[in-house]
Amino acid sequence: MHEHWAGVLTETEDGYEFAYRPEYLAGDYAEPVSLTLPLRDEPYHREYLFPFFDGLIPEGWLLQIAEKNWKLDARDRMGLLLKTCRDCIGAVSVIEYNEPTI
Repeated sequence: MHEHWAGVLTETEDGYEFAYRPEYLAGDYAEPVSLTLPLRDEPYHREYLFPFFDGLIPEGWLLQIAEKNWKLDARDRMGLLLKTCRDCIGAVSVIEYNEPTI
């Protein structure tokens, strides 16, 4: 969110989880990524991708190009989000994060 790492969106066996990072919540710059995801310490849970994040995914001909070029499935919403929303319109970017291994 505006160049600050706001939170982590995770696909789980039960659906999706979004949690704000404690460091982000403690910052003077903290603001919600969406009105539907107000700032809070507890994670949000949904059976399906949160409408805010789903709305970032392109539609129409642009989605068709992404599906064809990256061989993506339109039903793989998380895959589409990760491939197409790194530099999308607005204040939010979605960037894949892999936890470091020991």
